[in-house]
This record gives sequence, structure tokens and C-alpha cells, in this order.
Amino acid sequence: MTILHHNYEQGSEQWLQVRRGAITGSRFKDCRDKLRDGRPSKACLDYARDLARERCGGTAPAKFQNAAMRTGTEQEPLARAAYEARTGNLVEEVGFFTTEDMRFGLSPDGFIDEDGVLEIKTMVSSDTLFTAVAERDLSAYMDQCTGYLWLLGRQWVDLVLWAPDLGHMEIHRITRDEDAIEKLETDLMEFARLVDKYEAALRKALGTPEQAQQAA
Repeated sequence: MTILHHNYEQGSEQWLQVRRGAITGSRFKDCRDKLRDGRPSKACLDYARDLARERCGGTAPAKFQNAAMRTGTEQEPLARAAYEARTGNLVEEVGFFTTEDMRFGLSPDGFIDEDGVLEIKTMVSSDTLFTAVAERDLSAYMDQCTGYLWLLGRQWVDLVLWAPDLGHMEIHRITRDEDAIEKLETDLMEFARLVDKYEAALRKALGTPEQAQQAA
């Protein structure tokens, strides 16, 4: 699988443009979210429809950036420096990666040597802190980390849990699990077909049936 590196500054117009319509790593968990009967959840369907809208040239509703999200962005360079100081690993900052067909995209917080990926999660909310740190539940981040290993062909991810107000940092190394990668790929390909279906329906409704046929 060919992976393209788009080395744009995060938040720049070019960065935003290359993300349009791409299924991004931070939403892989939503892509796999199911109801008890196996049907896609509302979060899954809403995300698929947003992507279809973007692929038709529209603009999906912007996600509100709350104080917690802003804090996470501000804390990222500090957490990266603290990780380097603790581990001795040098982190290479990178841009946005996509598959050649632009269907999938990833934005890791850095590369480490030839095999590693860095992913930083700032524990801003107490709910997040207690779930990930106190209860040791990392499930919210596993699909994103597994996605790095799948698409980037790397061997491990260092998941950093960073609670600056408590002076606390944990590093959880997630290594390649081929079974988990295969299951993730299967589910994401199913989700991609759902996006294609919505894109085709929207193009047809907008009066571009030839494009709808191409998308289907």
C-alpha cells in the first residue's frame, strides 16, 4: 500500500484541505462503533455522512474546539519534550499521511527511529484521567494506535498519557498485533463502503448521477 506524506503545518489551509473526505485515525473508533444488534451506531453513521458531504465538495459541521482540546494542543510540545527526556528517544515531527486514494489519513505526533510512532493524549478531563490512568482502560485509543501500525507499517506505538497538572506521565508501548490489524482493516473497509454509498446517494440527489455511478 502506497502512503503519501503531506508535510503541512497542522491547522494550515493545506493541512485542512488534504484531510477533507479522508477517514482519519482519530475517528477510527467511531468507524467501528456498533449497536448491540450489530448495526452502525449514530456516531458511525453521522461520521460517514459528514465524509460523504465533504467528498461532494461540501463542508461538514466543524467540531467545536473546547478548552480541553485547546489544552491538549498546547501541551503536545511539552509532552514530547518530557518523553524525549525520560526515554532518550528523539522524536521526528511529521505531517499528515494518506493512502494513495486519499481514503484514509493519519496524523501521528511523531516518528521514533525506523519502527516507532508517538501518540500523546493529554489527560485534561477528570473522566479521561480516571478511565485511562486510574482504571487502566486504553480502549479509547487502541484503534487509532493500531491504525498507525497498519497504514504506516511500523512496529510499535508509544502511547503517552500526560497529566501536566499532576506532574504525571505514563508511557504504554503498543506492539504489532496482526490479528488486531486484520480486524481493524476489515471494519474500516466496511466503513469506507458505507461512505461510498452515502456519497453516491448525495451525488444523485444533487443531480450528478454520472459521478454517483463512479463513486459507487
